[in-house]
Order: sequence, then structure tokens, then C-alpha cells
Amino acid sequence: MKYVVSVSLGSSTRDHRVRMELLGEEYLIERIGMDGDMVKLRETIRRLDGKADAIGLGGITGLFPVGGKTYVLRSARPLLKTTRYTPLVDGTGWKKVLERQVILDLDREGILPLRGKKALLTVAFDRYSMAQAFAELDCNLSFGDLVFSFGIPVLIRGFATFHWLIRTLAPAVCMLPFTWLYPTGKREEMVEDAKKFARYYQEADIIAGDYLYIQRFMPDDLRGKIIITNTVTPQNVADLKARGVKTLVTTTPNLGGRSFGSNLIQAVTVAYLGKSPETITDEEYITVTEKLGFKPRIEHLNDPAHEGHE
Repeated sequence: MKYVVSVSLGSSTRDHRVRMELLGEEYLIERIGMDGDMVKLRETIRRLDGKADAIGLGGITGLFPVGGKTYVLRSARPLLKTTRYTPLVDGTGWKKVLERQVILDLDREGILPLRGKKALLTVAFDRYSMAQAFAELDCNLSFGDLVFSFGIPVLIRGFATFHWLIRTLAPAVCMLPFTWLYPTGKREEMVEDAKKFARYYQEADIIAGDYLYIQRFMPDDLRGKIIITNTVTPQNVADLKARGVKTLVTTTPNLGGRSFGSNLIQAVTVAYLGKSPETITDEEYITVTEKLGFKPRIEHLNDPAHEGHE
């Protein structure tokens, strides 16, 4: 049996474990939250090194591919070198390829028309390929990186402006402590003043990005909205339904009742291939994801034309 684990800096309240068969082989897949404890995170990863088949680093992203150049978050660099024997990935390799493909396929295959809609990406610095996909679909794009990361009430409008700004600021941003950029532990569960930035949510047809950022200033009324994210628990889904969300899409699949983070899904593909992550190509990630049957989760929560899951 293969063992794949995400060791996350985030809250342990979002932990989950599932046993499943993939292509004739048993897998034990789980997520373990460290509640913001960096020392415990390192110790847990070291303890699992050589025991797990692949480890995902959750709650913090270390690598940021932006238009052909990859930036590295200085404070996360040591974490990416914690293991000696077991491959350690932060989800970037999988996310860079598959999130873009999911967005384009939803529209191209007529599953969920997205072209030309107004889309708000809460924080897109670590989701550049997703932003590219929306731009290819001629979406009216707004980026909340300044709002959701730094509390600066200014949206970045348009992909070209976003690209220029990110390329300009990325070297400086990557020097900041990760705690300035990511909510961790109990902070990640906090929902701040829902009225503060409600107008940004209301003007969008699509709200996309990491769920913890989406949740951060989420207003009570989200009627008719499409949410595109990755990691959600059953409670998160119930909350979105109660707020009137029309459709929920997670770019990662539903495994055992919840959607795991991209770091864990990348770790599963790495474990299946049995290769060093540095040697895995974009095409291999696409092929293995298809072979494993990992498809995006699409759930129509308040859509009279649909019921339940697809």
C-alpha cells in the first residue's frame, strides 16, 4: 500500500484521511494540520521522511511560476529541502498545468460556460496559470492580491496590469516572512468583516482562488455566483449553499467526501510515477491525472437546471 500525506501548516480542523484503490493499488491518503506550528511541521515531515511514498507541503507555497519565470519564497525555501528520501512537493507543479486545463475544459466542453464573465481571483500570485486561462476566455478580470493578502482596498484590473505588477513586485514579496502572506493555524479559519469588501464579491460572476481567501471576507449573499477553488470540507460546501452559491467547482477531485489541496494531489501523482518531481514533465502530470481518474468536482448547489453532483 502506498502512503501519501499532506503535512500542512494550516488548521487541524480540516484534517481528513481516506483509503482508496487507484489503478489496482491501495493508497492511504491523508492531510495532517500543524495549527501554525512551524517546529511541529518540520519535525513531522522529518519523521515521515523515508516512510511515506510522497509528502505534500500544505498551507504555504514556496514556488511561484509567473510567465516563464519561477520565484521562490525565501522563508519557504528551507522547508522544501526538509526531506532526504521522500519526494516533497508544494502543489505548484500540478497546479501550474492542471488548473489552467480545468478552467479551459469547463468552457470548451460546454460543462460550465465561463467565457466573457466577470471573474474575481482573490489571490492570483500563486495561481498565475489559472489567471491565464480566464484571460484566454476573455473574462473581465479583477485580482484581489492587494486586498486579501495586505488589506489594501484596491483591486488590480485586467490581466496585463496584473502581469506587470506581479513581475515588478515579486522579487520584493518573496523576501517577506510567509506569515505576512498566508493565514495559518486558527487565523485561517477566521472570517473577517463580511461587509468590508462585499462589493468586490457582488460585482463578479465568478469568484476563484484558495478557499481560505475566498472565505476571509465572504458576504452572506452569494446568490448566482460560481465559486472555483480547491480545498473544501463538507461544512464549507454547506456554508456556500446557504449563501446561495449557484455552482461550486474544485479543481482537485472529491476523495472520500472532501477535496484535498493541490499539494496532496501532486504528491499522489508523484507516488504513482515513483520519480523525482524535478524529472516529471507537464505532459506526465496531465496523463497521470487522467489515468487516475482525477476529475474536477462540479456541484450545482442552487441551480434549478441541475441537481446534485456531476
